[in-house]
Amino acid sequence: MFGPLTCKPGSSRNNKTGPWRTESRPKFLKKNCIGCNMCLLICPEACISGSGKNNYDFDPDYCKGCGNCAFICPKQDIEMVKEECL
Repeated sequence: MFGPLTCKPGSSRNNKTGPWRTESRPKFLKKNCIGCNMCLLICPEACISGSGKNNYDFDPDYCKGCGNCAFICPKQDIEMVKEECL
């Protein structure tokens, strides 16, 4: 009904987001973080890494800029900022 799959399971790390991210990206303020891991758990691309208080960051090669991490943060320690052109 849906046709064959076009990729193998676990191959998403080979497909970087690159320049097609939305116009925003997360900025980890690292001021009020309580180390709850909610941002890490909700990220659909698993591009957030770190553990403990104020020790999280994201991999810009895989982030889509969805804003889920900023939305779920109970301490509002992540904000979405405009993507800067390199």
